[in-house]
Amino acid sequence: MSINTAPIKYAQRSDSLYLTIALPDVKDETIVLTDTELKFDGKSQGKEYKVGIEFFKPVDAEGSTYKVLPRSIQMQILKKDKEEEEFWPRLLKDKALEKNQVKIDWDRYVDEDEEEEAGGFDTSNLEGGMGMGGMPPGMGGMPGMGGMPGMGDMMGGMGGMPGMGGGGMPGMPGGMDMEALMKQMGDMGAMGGGMPGMGDMGGEDDGDDDDDGDLDDLPDLEETN
Repeated sequence: MSINTAPIKYAQRSDSLYLTIALPDVKDETIVLTDTELKFDGKSQGKEYKVGIEFFKPVDAEGSTYKVLPRSIQMQILKKDKEEEEFWPRLLKDKALEKNQVKIDWDRYVDEDEEEEAGGFDTSNLEGGMGMGGMPPGMGGMPGMGGMPGMGDMMGGMGGMPGMGGGGMPGMPGGMDMEALMKQMGDMGAMGGGMPGMGDMGGEDDGDDDDDGDLDDLPDLEETN
């Protein structure tokens, strides 16, 4: 199968580039961005495409993002040297290659003198996209986690422990409250059955106080000269 060159269009601001690989229904894509190059391989409508370009100046691969959309792949690529605050004269280091492979994205294009009025790029299409480093931007955690569930969710939305509000404990009859449960446990203790690991919850004296009483019965020590 022959490999085709994927069409690219771009626009820029003083601090970033907005690239679009204009291919619909891209499958099996591989996108590699470094501080100097962009490489892409993928399939679209049964054909294989690739991109291999070197940027006019270094970019910030770590801070850049992309998203595969139904009709294209879109990327916001940050420029490395943001202090320059100037537009590049072209996208690629190779001027001849740019003429054959790259077009201006006129929908996002603004003149350098009009940048302040036009503002930055509309990046709504990139929401939920992937960082070029493999991590979703702004997650601050593991991919796909989406945040840990709150305690209320972990408790099943009951607002307390199961069985506390008359909801019943697992394995107990529905509607049994704590008072009835404690009474049942006390009755079991009185019958000598007890519950393993629970101790004596029937309210009977466990004998600990007898130790203090025995100390009161000891005779006083005699003083010796």
